[in-house]
Amino acid sequence: MRYAITGATGFVGGALAAELRRAGHEVVALVRDPARADTLRGIGVELVVGDLDDDAALQALCHGADGVFHVAGWYRLGNRDRAEAVRVNVDGTRNVLAAAASAGAPRIVYTSTLAINSDTGGELVDEGYRYTGRHLSVYDETKAKAHEVAARFAADGLPVITVMPGLVYGPGDTSQTGRLLHRVIEGQRPLVPDGGALCWAYVDDIAAGHLLAMERGTPGESYMLAGPAASLATGLRLAAEIAGTRGPVTVPTWAVKAMARAAEVAGRIVPLPSGDAVETLRASVATYLGDPAKAQQELGWSSRSLREGLTALIASMRT
Repeated sequence: MRYAITGATGFVGGALAAELRRAGHEVVALVRDPARADTLRGIGVELVVGDLDDDAALQALCHGADGVFHVAGWYRLGNRDRAEAVRVNVDGTRNVLAAAASAGAPRIVYTSTLAINSDTGGELVDEGYRYTGRHLSVYDETKAKAHEVAARFAADGLPVITVMPGLVYGPGDTSQTGRLLHRVIEGQRPLVPDGGALCWAYVDDIAAGHLLAMERGTPGESYMLAGPAASLATGLRLAAEIAGTRGPVTVPTWAVKAMARAAEVAGRIVPLPSGDAVETLRASVATYLGDPAKAQQELGWSSRSLREGLTALIASMRT
């Protein structure tokens, strides 16, 4: 097959491009900066230079593709650059799906997130759940709007299949969680909240889930690629146990919430120094939980245990 992909220079997109090439597929990727695409070139990925608002590049990307993966997205926790978030997550999704429709792509997989449901209050929710409150972050909010964009295209007949990962970790992760894992594995002891919960999935399992969705997913449906649920502190402690280090220092949830309230009051008086501290603090004790049963039953998807995934991550770091 010939597959088109956005976001291939990113964490999940790069793992997906490698997965597709290992499976013997042709891959064409949209890249803004060819200088960042040496790894893609090295595995035989064809490049189309352009951005998510470049219609000519998107048309070239989708032309002749047997399937389109739209993985690219904006993620900055604690950063309220709403204009850029909307441009990439919402408008970018609309542009890619419109180009795929124009090119007559027979199947499209869109990468959403469990974060569209924001804090689930400790409840494990499935694809039928609809969150209607105020989102905790600009990322959550704009990805929720992008999810709606994809749903409208599907309702109009475009064969869009949506996947919803939770926390994705593994080699090459430069997110806040990835940096915390590296610090703990290297023997440092960062401060982290003792509450909250996330669904942890190893990056290769998420890439495999995308390909399964392309091959087996039902157009118009969403699938939660949700790994095992654990708090950030629990994941970091397990990483430390495996690595033989001491693990993080935890802060009680009540203290984190008090800091969030104080930061909110302070932010009304003076600009906060580094992004939105309130957003970061509130998200750190939220529960982003989803049920993988549908993906397991309909796609045949599975996620390795957190211990297995962290063991693989540590092994990759040490080699």
